[in-house]
Formats: sequence, C-alpha cells, structure tokens
Amino acid sequence: MDKVLGQKRAVSHLYPAIDPFDQRMLDVGDGHTVYMEQCGRPDGIPVVVLHGGPGGGCSPAMRRYFDPSIYRIILFDQRGCGRSRPHASVEANTTWHLVADIELIREALGIDRWVVFGGSWGATLSLIYAQAHPDRATALVLRGVFLMTQPELDWFYGGGAGVFWPDLWAHFADLIPKEEQDDFIAAYHKRLFSGELQSEIRYARAWASWENALASIESNGPSGDSPAEYARAFSRLENHYFYHAGFLGSDQQILDNMDKIAHIPGAIVQGRFDMICPPVSAHKLAQLWPNSCLTFIGKAGHALSEPGISAELVRIMDQMGAQGIS
Repeated sequence: MDKVLGQKRAVSHLYPAIDPFDQRMLDVGDGHTVYMEQCGRPDGIPVVVLHGGPGGGCSPAMRRYFDPSIYRIILFDQRGCGRSRPHASVEANTTWHLVADIELIREALGIDRWVVFGGSWGATLSLIYAQAHPDRATALVLRGVFLMTQPELDWFYGGGAGVFWPDLWAHFADLIPKEEQDDFIAAYHKRLFSGELQSEIRYARAWASWENALASIESNGPSGDSPAEYARAFSRLENHYFYHAGFLGSDQQILDNMDKIAHIPGAIVQGRFDMICPPVSAHKLAQLWPNSCLTFIGKAGHALSEPGISAELVRIMDQMGAQGIS
C-alpha cells in the first residue's frame, strides 16, 4: 500500500536532486527483468529502498532522503511495475520472488550488509526480507507500517476507512454488484484479470483512486485518474498480493518472527492519522521489537511526502550517517 501518484514534497529538508551513476536492467529469472539504479557515493554506506504498493515503482524523489556524500543509494522497481518487465505481470511474482530479487541485487553489487529503507508495502517487504536474511540488514527504517494481516485488509477494503470517507467509498463500492460486496478484493480481482483491457483499466483506476485519495492528510477528495498503464500495473499487482494474503504462511507471520530480527536496530515513522495503514500496526510491531524506536508524526497521514514524515526520515538517515552505521 502506498500513495501512487502526485508526490508533493516539502523540499526544505530533502537533499537536492541527484542523478544515478549506475542504471541497469537485471535478469532475475522467470522471464522477469528488473530496473535497478545506484546514486550518491559509490563507496558510501549502502541503503536499499523498497517502494510501496505492491506495484508502486520507485521514483527520483526517493533518492532525496539520503545525503549523497554519505550514502550509496540503491533503488529498484519490483517485478511487474515501473521500468521492470514484463509490465503488469503477476506470473512468478510473489513476496518470495521479491525477497530473492533483493538478495540477487545485493550480491550483484558486491554488498555484504546494508540499511533497508521501506514504506507501506515497502515496510512489509523490509521486515520479511530481514527475517529471511537477518545477517544482511544493518538497520531497518520503516514508514507507514503494514503487516499484511487480514484486519488491515478488512479496514481498507471492508468499509473501515469508508466510515471516514463515505463519498469515495461509495464510488469504489458501487462499481461492484451487491451480491459480490462481501469481498471487494475478490470482486476487483475478477475484473482486474478479466482479459478485457478497457475493463481492466476502468477498475484499475477505481482501485488506485481509492488509495490515492486517502494517502495525504491534506486530501479532501479524488486526485484525478492515474495514467492507464500505471494504474493497471499498480492495481493488478497490489490486488494479486492481497488476494493471496501476501503469500505468507500465516496471518501473523511477521509479528510471530520478530525474534529473528531482535538484534537489528529499527526506526519506525508513523503518521498519527494514517487512513491506509492504521497506527495500531506500528505500535504492535514496536512492542515486539525492543531494539526499535517508534515516532508518531502528529499531523500526518500515510504518504512518504507528508512534510513531518519526510523531515523525520531525513533526520534519522542523517543521524545514522553521522554514526557511520555499516
């Protein structure tokens, strides 16, 4: 889950825009090639950025949370989205494929250990990756925590958030016949994978619009339709993962495995008024992770671009850089 378009940023605390010194397409197997880039200092502290969605893709703005004189910044588009190919494909596209891709990138770049930085679904993936490879993460920096549990999905796709946004919820819900409204994820899945392109785009835009509109605390309604190609990839991938419960073994898998990463330092930044990923998940996570620090941002929703969230993430990364964490 994540805000998918129109990132408005408070530029005062972000680092200036920088260009990558390395861009490439990596063959990760199963017919997929993944876009990867590096920027900043080639011999700096490595940090890998995991974008949200699933299906959101990375953007140049994500480079700007890190001092380029200190950090070696690695971004990539997860399978099926952004510049990765095939576009909008869910074949051989699961959480465990993504975990393997992260390791492939680390090995291809000759990195032993790195900071893992992720928000929303990127936070989910950061935790799952670290639990699978606890010796590879020097620290986790998470924003807008999503634990891939059924109560979280029920909140956002079962009418919970709709209590606060009844007009937008009605638009999202009314596209589905009454007899299918007991499971909106399944109903949209049927339509996002219908094989009829224009129909898929229609429902993809509705799916993406529901999430986009709730991302920022400053929002008071729809932000406009996403471009068709982007919306279709984002919505198909996100729905695919949620339809399959994140491909996890149990609903509480992340929380049940926190002992595996108890030694890894963690920083959690959470908008107090996050409508997409309610703060209760971040609180539960912090309670099971003594080596973490949870910061609630008072006037903030879900989006990475919320000024208070951006400022706190930059502060955390500057502090880590000053300490020379590696």
